[in-house]
Amino acid sequence: MINKLRRKFILIATASLALVIVVLIATSSIINYRQMDQKANELLQMITENEGEFPTTAIEKKEPREDESYQRITEETPFQTRYFTIWTDVTYAVTKTDVSHVAAVTTQQASIYVNEILQEDQNIGYHGIYKYMVTEKPYGYIIVFIDERINIETFQSTLLTSCLIGAACLLVVFLLVSVFSKRVVRPVAESFEKQKQFITDASHEIKTPLAIISANTDVLELSAGKNEWTQSIRNQTKRLDHLAKDLLTLSKLEEGSMSLMFSEFSISKAVWESAVDFEPLAELKNKSFTYTIQPDLSLYGQESAVRQLVSLLLDNAIKYSDDEGNIKLSLSSVGKRCKIKVCNTVSRMPCEDLNRLFERFYRADASRSRNSGGYGIGLSIVKAIAISHKGKVTVQKQGENMICFTVIL
Repeated sequence: MINKLRRKFILIATASLALVIVVLIATSSIINYRQMDQKANELLQMITENEGEFPTTAIEKKEPREDESYQRITEETPFQTRYFTIWTDVTYAVTKTDVSHVAAVTTQQASIYVNEILQEDQNIGYHGIYKYMVTEKPYGYIIVFIDERINIETFQSTLLTSCLIGAACLLVVFLLVSVFSKRVVRPVAESFEKQKQFITDASHEIKTPLAIISANTDVLELSAGKNEWTQSIRNQTKRLDHLAKDLLTLSKLEEGSMSLMFSEFSISKAVWESAVDFEPLAELKNKSFTYTIQPDLSLYGQESAVRQLVSLLLDNAIKYSDDEGNIKLSLSSVGKRCKIKVCNTVSRMPCEDLNRLFERFYRADASRSRNSGGYGIGLSIVKAIAISHKGKVTVQKQGENMICFTVIL
């Protein structure tokens, strides 16, 4: 249990940091990409407005312009920008090509690029390493391509570097959390170990006085005969003996120290036999007990533990159902897994969180629990058995006066 707690702590801490790193990298990358794309769009717009050339007059004279894109132009901008321009008529037939501002593209390649982007039917976008813009003019269309190779490679390099740094930071934090998590869970581990040791010692220590009480009861019955007092002593002795055994079982199941021998067995048969054993008890208490069991279902697990799980659920349903109440048991398949569902009517639905029913010694109605002989530990064992079989157990209300426990194994 402590190891599971430690692993969860490491997983949560690492996952939280990973989420923060991913958000930071994604946000930074989106901002960088938008800035790169916005700058390319401004250059395309500028070249398009000046019919395939930079506005050199504005650069030389430093004329103020309302457009911010012109304010960003320097004397070096035309030499830093690689681009080529194609003019077409209204039918998209190429009438003029200017590749003087780029060395990697010929006139023939420029014409091929134009035909390819016209098929995409987009006015602006990327074609490989080139960002293009198609603008309608009175004479037809002007299409400008800008070489974004350096910007794209810079963006990709920055993204890769950020990912590597993030992964390295995540690995370092994972190692640090793994090392220091032992110190974090140490108080919990010590407390749990003391609790476990106390339960084990107390359970063993209780056996001796219980044996003595039982022997003394035998002597009293031999000398004075059986009476209601000796019978009460025997009943309470049995209850304490069951409690001690249940505490040991629960402690071992939660710690994982109890070795469960898994094998393939017929869960349909196991559930049916458990249900049949409770029919006389339900009839004795004047309660309706029905069950529906899907035949030929098998499960890989420990049969005795699953039988105990079903018995505890049925025992709980009979104890806490209302007078002349209804109890329903069903077994069915859910995909590759099996579902056990036990429902019973109640006179008063618990108002608290129903999941608290799985806590040790928790009883929604303490007076009824004392009358029924319960200690509030049976459902804790049910949950521990389900978890040991890599399953889960849930509880929920059904209607106004029925509560259902569902186990998926």
